[in-house]
Amino acid sequence: MKKVYGSAAEALDGLLEDGMLIAAGGFGLCGIPELLIDALVESGVKDLTVASNNAGVDGFGLGKLLETRQIKKMISSYVGENAEFMRQYLSGELELEFNPQGTLAERMRAAGAGIPGFYTKTGVGTVIAEGKEHKEFGGETYILEEGIFADISIVKAWKADETGNAVFRKTARNFNPPAAMCGKVCIMEVEEIVPVGSLDPDCIHLPGVYVHRLIQGEHEKRIEQRTTRARPAA
Repeated sequence: MKKVYGSAAEALDGLLEDGMLIAAGGFGLCGIPELLIDALVESGVKDLTVASNNAGVDGFGLGKLLETRQIKKMISSYVGENAEFMRQYLSGELELEFNPQGTLAERMRAAGAGIPGFYTKTGVGTVIAEGKEHKEFGGETYILEEGIFADISIVKAWKADETGNAVFRKTARNFNPPAAMCGKVCIMEVEEIVPVGSLDPDCIHLPGVYVHRLIQGEHEKRIEQRTTRARPAA
């Protein structure tokens, strides 16, 4: 089955519809599927629910979809770098479902493994637990969290072969693999597509069985906040 497509728009063709749930990889601005996000903006698809660790920054990453009002709801852990996100949320234009970071990652991974729900102690006694089933195990209280079964996943890897076996670099490995697993269709962009057999099997972070469509492209590598200190006098 052909997995390599010529562009992000081609890779998304036939998959998009208003109101769909999208799982997006990335951590901060590291490992975000920026080419696929740009293609979503161009497509005009709207009323999206997006599950992602964060919402990018103003004018970059998922921040672009917020600016065009294409996102209806975010399922996220951290949104502090995006002023437009804050404005829309406080004005009631945007729905927000907060998740502890580990819970969000596990909700994605669980769905990818076919697990509809799991119990966790994280969030017990906080607003996170409101409206969720509580159950005791060994005298401890846990809450039920549901797996995130997305319509599509959009992720970014460092390298992949033509079958989709992928390698992620450093922090990009946090959310991209579980996000890739939980979509009915996974579209992945990579910096480099390499021949089948050229990747060490022991170094593959995501098996190609999870990846359905694949593109290669140029990427802009941004830093959210550059913090420096004065060099001591010699």
